Amino acid sequence: MVFKKMLSALGVGGPSVDTVLTNPNTRPGLVLDGQVNLRGGETAADIEQITVALVTRVEMEAGDSEYAGTMEFYRLPVSGAMRLGAKQELAIPFQVPVPWETPITDVYGQRLRGMTMGLRTELAVARAVDKSDLDAVAVHPLPVHEKILEAFAQLGFQFKSADLERGHIYGVQQTLPFYQEIEFFAAPQYAHAIREVELTFVTNQHHVDVVIECDKRGGMFSGGHDTVGRYTAEHAGVDRVDWRQRVEGWLAQTVQSYGQHGGHHYGPPGKGHYGGHGGHGGRGMGVGGVVAGAALGLAGGMIAGELLEDAFDGDDGGGDEE
Repeated sequence: MVFKKMLSALGVGGPSVDTVLTNPNTRPGLVLDGQVNLRGGETAADIEQITVALVTRVEMEAGDSEYAGTMEFYRLPVSGAMRLGAKQELAIPFQVPVPWETPITDVYGQRLRGMTMGLRTELAVARAVDKSDLDAVAVHPLPVHEKILEAFAQLGFQFKSADLERGHIYGVQQTLPFYQEIEFFAAPQYAHAIREVELTFVTNQHHVDVVIECDKRGGMFSGGHDTVGRYTAEHAGVDRVDWRQRVEGWLAQTVQSYGQHGGHHYGPPGKGHYGGHGGHGGRGMGVGGVVAGAALGLAGGMIAGELLEDAFDGDDGGGDEE
């Protein structure tokens, strides 16, 4: 018995954890349902706490260098202290609210290149090695996001990449410690004026702050520079808006906004960041979705669990089956 306890303390023959999501597809403002499945090891174990957390990859700055790290942005305790008997099996259900600002990882069922998202389960075991599990999560856009992305695609913008930058955008009410940048190569009709466009959504339950940053080309006697515009899109009445026309107007204002203040656009070049740089997924694409999917240049398929583990360097996963 003493030998078994020693092995358990080293993580051998101890309890295992495997989290199962009812549906790994979700949207900002909804919930992720699932259950944590526990299985006791060779001996009884004292569980101190079980938590689940949403985690993602974020670009960070340290001095003059940049690196990508895993960042937790929502944590939920699903159980307090308990005793798990030897070989005992226990299932604990949970519901995780998905923050409104959660970045988009998938568009029309395809993963955006550069994006990873997961739900990490942590099992804290007294006097033993803690256990963890990591499950892939796909966050799909809300209708207003879809309409704006579709408008960019219809205008001819080609998707380049997406990432998360640590920091806050000046002038935007933001709750998460990072923001998403969805980058596009300029459409042909804009190529004379801009090289690339970065699109950021900061979403709440009423509306979306849409931040557009254009990498503006320089002239014969002037260098290039960035121009930034901030606009608002309501969730309500999304189907009554000509989004192509609206996005064209936003782009025109943004390109002309260098050196201007007030109105929708604001501040000097750059985003002005600080502190560092319902039935989900089941909708048919429709004609607009096909256009957007092709023009966005999306990566194929949902990332499998083992690939997600590789993306989150150093994170445990796979249920810790022993």
